[in-house]
Amino acid sequence: MTEEEVVLDASAFLAYLREEPGGEVVAKALEGGAVISTVNLAEVFTRVGEDGWEPDAFAEELIERGTLHGALLVDEFTYDDSIEAARLRQPTHHLGLSLADRACLALARRLEFPVLTADSAWSGLDLDVEIRLIR
Repeated sequence: MTEEEVVLDASAFLAYLREEPGGEVVAKALEGGAVISTVNLAEVFTRVGEDGWEPDAFAEELIERGTLHGALLVDEFTYDDSIEAARLRQPTHHLGLSLADRACLALARRLEFPVLTADSAWSGLDLDVEIRLIR
């Protein structure tokens, strides 16, 4: 993968954080510039909380390591993103994409960046967003 800016889905960032297969693809993307929506970051913090971490302490650790607000930029979920996420409901419903998934896609559309995800269901999307599976 070339060093270019991408949007990360929560599943991709979690694969990186948990050192799962595909995490190395995300690590490379972080070198080239990666962005995550606040909605997807909330999903990440929820999952690490379920894994037993305190979300605020985990966030502070990521900031100290230079991952958050360094290698990974956090983009606010905007009013326009909320409308776009709603518009994406119909064309993604058949694949079961969540609101967080659609927030990721809305951000990718706004920034005109490809998306990295670990969710293989996304390969069935027929949208004007480039989807890249990390595994």
